[in-house]
Amino acid sequence: MRRPKYFIIIVGLFLAAGIAADNDWPQWHGKDRTNISSDTGLLKEWPEAGPAEIWSVTGLGEGFGTVSIRGDRIYVQGTKDNQSVLHCLNRSDGKIIWTTPLGPAGSNDKGNGPRGTPTVDGNRVYVLTENGDLACIDADTGTTGWAFNILERYHGSNIKWLISESPLVDGNNLIVTPGGENAGIVALDRGTGETVWVTKDLSDAAGYSSCIVADVQGVRTIMTITAGAGVGVRASDGKLMWRYDKVANRVANIATPVFFDNKVFYTSDYGTGCALLQLKAENGTVTAEELYFSKNMKNHHGGVVLLDGYLYGFSSSILTCIDFASGILRWQNRSVGKGSLTYADGHLYLLSETNLVALAEANPDKYVEKGRFEIADQGIQSWAHPVVCDGKLYIRNQGMLTAYNIKDSK
Repeated sequence: MRRPKYFIIIVGLFLAAGIAADNDWPQWHGKDRTNISSDTGLLKEWPEAGPAEIWSVTGLGEGFGTVSIRGDRIYVQGTKDNQSVLHCLNRSDGKIIWTTPLGPAGSNDKGNGPRGTPTVDGNRVYVLTENGDLACIDADTGTTGWAFNILERYHGSNIKWLISESPLVDGNNLIVTPGGENAGIVALDRGTGETVWVTKDLSDAAGYSSCIVADVQGVRTIMTITAGAGVGVRASDGKLMWRYDKVANRVANIATPVFFDNKVFYTSDYGTGCALLQLKAENGTVTAEELYFSKNMKNHHGGVVLLDGYLYGFSSSILTCIDFASGILRWQNRSVGKGSLTYADGHLYLLSETNLVALAEANPDKYVEKGRFEIADQGIQSWAHPVVCDGKLYIRNQGMLTAYNIKDSK
């Protein structure tokens, strides 16, 4: 049946206002950065060879960032002609529609190219390169609206394995962590790129983590883990409200924090561990109190996901489930080896850095695997996180992006 014109107009207005549809994945770890897909009706187990491939494209260049999906487009960072670039792909077949250069590509002993994931907000895409070039790009045409280098503006220094964060949109502000002196975290006007505030009382160098934002008993709060601590700053003005250094190692703090029930969970590897902090708002500020510190989850780069009171993630190289509230270990399994994960429809989607993909139940009692397959070896670790969106599993591996059909046809 043909839809009335007013329906089409309303949908268009929603998209223009930055409201993502249920079948979109518009930024790092999804609409709310919880790494949880709303997809249902997916395969409960995979055939021996893995789910069917829908399409696969090459030519994206080097990089470890994953995809953002909005409407009929996919956005992913890569390299081309020694430039760090943003690619826009057709969602139906993966073909490149346009490519926008952002600045010089970065090189590193652990792999070259960008590490971040684009953030799509309405008709704008915000993208940060491995060398600190930040840009606002027109989502339809690839035209650059505004651009500058965050390290140059805020007097920061690039970190050892290059900038890896994905920009965060919070209302009219865009949040990034340049790690400059008295500018550890900054807020920009998302329309113009002009500075709104800087954290004058935070000078930590950047970590490799991406920020999250949440309301803590009425106080809007931005949380991340820097090179030196798990921190929380007030979203209205950048005031530092807590700095918890026990959970940070001195090598690489990478995992995105998890917020739930006025608590924040941080984790890092290199022998460090994890911590849960109780947050309490009073007189417009938030304090943080340690509920536990544990060695039961030492997550390096693959992230953790919270489901029904349990956290799942790789502790070093072993897939692990712990109780969120207490930190008590539930189980461990070597699974596919060290890697990353996402969640959809009762299952964990696991990607090892050694090119194995697996499906396992999100089961707090035991590890139950429901299938696995191998992807092509690109000669470097598979570090881009998997994405499940609209019945498809997306695996980015360096210059290749593949979409698999994981919808249950029964």
